[in-house]
Amino acid sequence: MNRKLLFILLMMTVQVIPVSAQENWKLQKNKDGIQVYSAEFPDSKIRAVRVVANYDASPEKIADIVMDIDISMEWISHLKSCYLIQRVSQNELYYYAEVKLPWPVLNRDFVAHLTRVENVQTGTITIDGPAVAGLVPEKKGTVRINNSLGKWIITPLDSNQVKVEYVLHVDPAGSLPSWLVNMFSSETPMQIFENLRKELKQNAQHSTTDMLKVYNLPHPISLASSNRILTRVP
Repeated sequence: MNRKLLFILLMMTVQVIPVSAQENWKLQKNKDGIQVYSAEFPDSKIRAVRVVANYDASPEKIADIVMDIDISMEWISHLKSCYLIQRVSQNELYYYAEVKLPWPVLNRDFVAHLTRVENVQTGTITIDGPAVAGLVPEKKGTVRINNSLGKWIITPLDSNQVKVEYVLHVDPAGSLPSWLVNMFSSETPMQIFENLRKELKQNAQHSTTDMLKVYNLPHPISLASSNRILTRVP
């Protein structure tokens, strides 16, 4: 089974992990500044997962990406569909997503309720999003995820850096064996957090281009290319 797909089921729903799991984290993988931990979860064969990494961005920028459902398919792989159901406010929304899994495994889908809260004293932003029932009818041939626990914690650091922490536990439902989910839980989180880093870089490039257009300035790359051409002229 594709390693990315197992963790996608975990990455798209968020709420709170009990303290009992938080006290027993074991480092599973540490690569390129991304640490992945796991811990036993009470009354479940599925381990809780914790992912930590620092990014060159503001807390608001990271939170904006997580809350922007329109770009979810750009940085979370193998989503068959993902759409906004209702935006209650800038800090609250409901959305639907379906994850495409390889045959013969049935696709998974869910409806999540995202809420964003900022601590005005520390600048830390948290985003919760438990799965909710009743907003979208279940589809034949797709397994609905109803049990999910997780939380984004985005903490500002010095020099426009943030610490991004994601803690989660999900029952993917259906016939996915717990040992298979746990086997790949240390590798797939790496890919998701790497994709987040790429998304931040792309957003920064787009912001620079937009600013140059507003002020009718040449792009730095285009300007550098022109200078090289000019130096070749006798």
